[in-house]
Formats: sequence, structure tokens, C-alpha cells
Amino acid sequence: MTKADIIESVYEKVGFSKKEAAEVVEMVFDTIKETLEQGEKIKISGFGNFIVRDKKSRVGRNPQTGEEIEISARRVLTFRPSQVLKNALNASAVAHEAAKAAAAAAAAAQNPGSSSNG
Repeated sequence: MTKADIIESVYEKVGFSKKEAAEVVEMVFDTIKETLEQGEKIKISGFGNFIVRDKKSRVGRNPQTGEEIEISARRVLTFRPSQVLKNALNASAVAHEAAKAAAAAAAAAQNPGSSSNG
């Protein structure tokens, strides 16, 4: 899903004009970006947490040459999904697997002579 898809979804669901929907989505992303740039944590209830972490510099290796190189200190963004989001993802995965199994069973029932045990 792209930013354009998000704008389209907001446009369809909220009833704003496309321009207004684009402005709202841009404002939300700008606010998130500014907050993270300041090193603050973002907690979205029912969705998850965005956390900026500082990583120290460390020694790594060039995988082609084996030469030691210094990996510079940097800030990284991590996302930790909420339990609500994890449950929703797992529920949809279980439903998807159940649908695949039902389709396979239906196909097997329609073609009983095509088993690989023959």
C-alpha cells in the first residue's frame, strides 16, 4: 500500500475531497516524522509503538574481503506492534489458511481419482 492508496482510502471512507484527504494524510505523516526526529516515542493505541534508538559505533567485517570496518553510530527506528494488531494479523492468517484448506478439500472432492497414491 502506498501513500496514494492511503489518501484514496481516506477520501472514500471519510468523504473529504481528494485534496483535503491528501492534506490530512500529509499532516499526519509530517507530525509522525517530526516527533521521531526529536527522538520521541510514538504510541498508537491498538496499533503499536514507534521508537527511535541510538546504536553505538561498532566493528564489522566486509563479507567479501573479511576486512574489518567501523560501522558508525546511528539512530534506528523500530516498530513494536500492539497485542491487538498481532491478534488481528494472526486471526486473518488463520482464516486465510482455513480458506485454502477448504478450497483444497473441495477440489479433492470434485476430483477423487486424481490422488498421487496411484
